[in-house]
Amino acid sequence: MEKPAQRIQLKHGSGGRAMRQLIEEVFLRLATPVDGIGLAALDDGAALRVGDQWLVMTTDSHVVHPIFFPGGDIGRLSVCGTVNDLAMMGATEPMGLTCAAIIEDGFPRESLVRIVESMRVAAAEAAAPIVTGDTKVMGRGEVDGIVLNTAGVALTRRVVTDAGLRPGDRILVTGTIGDHGMAIMSQRHALGLEGDLRSDVAPLNGLVRVALAAGGDDVVALKDPTRGGLASVLHEMAAKAKVGIVLDELAVPVTDEVRAACEILGVDPLLVANEGKAVVGVRPGAVERVLAALRAHPLGARAAVVATAVAERPGTVVLDTGLGRRILAEPEGEILPRIC
Repeated sequence: MEKPAQRIQLKHGSGGRAMRQLIEEVFLRLATPVDGIGLAALDDGAALRVGDQWLVMTTDSHVVHPIFFPGGDIGRLSVCGTVNDLAMMGATEPMGLTCAAIIEDGFPRESLVRIVESMRVAAAEAAAPIVTGDTKVMGRGEVDGIVLNTAGVALTRRVVTDAGLRPGDRILVTGTIGDHGMAIMSQRHALGLEGDLRSDVAPLNGLVRVALAAGGDDVVALKDPTRGGLASVLHEMAAKAKVGIVLDELAVPVTDEVRAACEILGVDPLLVANEGKAVVGVRPGAVERVLAALRAHPLGARAAVVATAVAERPGTVVLDTGLGRRILAEPEGEILPRIC
């Protein structure tokens, strides 16, 4: 009997286990050996050796719905997402970004101008010039409004991957989690929740720069907790470094608004996407220096040490609730699709 054809589902683009399996089983066929870090590493970008430096490259596509949301829009998201992916490789000085726009016939010109202006402002914040691009227009119904793709390049003398943890290392988050996902969910479904639920979307290269300056070589892992949230990032870090991670739930910063919204909706904030936060792995001796540097930056005021890498249970994340411990399951897919 012929097996039914397998289909791609929303969960395959949502940052959890299903997406990683799809990439490993299909897209890694494209991977070839490079002098540096390539596709096979499944990191936030590639890093190719250029003389005594590294050329870091990344690309990202953006399909957020709604296009405009509290705290940002698809334009700001596209610039910040690419700048942040470069920063998560240790490259905090972008040389240039690209912008490709696929626009649906009938899309309001006023909305397009608003999106482009948002991109301009975000690029100026990050000191990341947009230097080239492409425009396509599709028929009605062939694309939902607008899709943006951005790519970026930067040079750095030291690459930081997401695989550098070893037992004893501490893990920091640079601020409150869940803000972006809950802002999108509230807007998309017109939930009318009380409080100021706003996306945290922001360029993180300046924040990462101060962390690297404070910690130097003792900053050993970087990752931004976008799709799949903090839980997904910790699972990736644990698996790649072959360590266990113990996450202190009470230490994880969450705003009252996000916590209340998550409780109402039955959502774990550890699984909710972020667009203006970083997860930073640090050797024990540098933790206080890095934490102080992060908190002195406007985007890192609520930075906190939230987890420890351990030798036991490699590849596993254990959640310490304060009342006991349990295995924190890796998300299968994003609880809310089309979030970035």
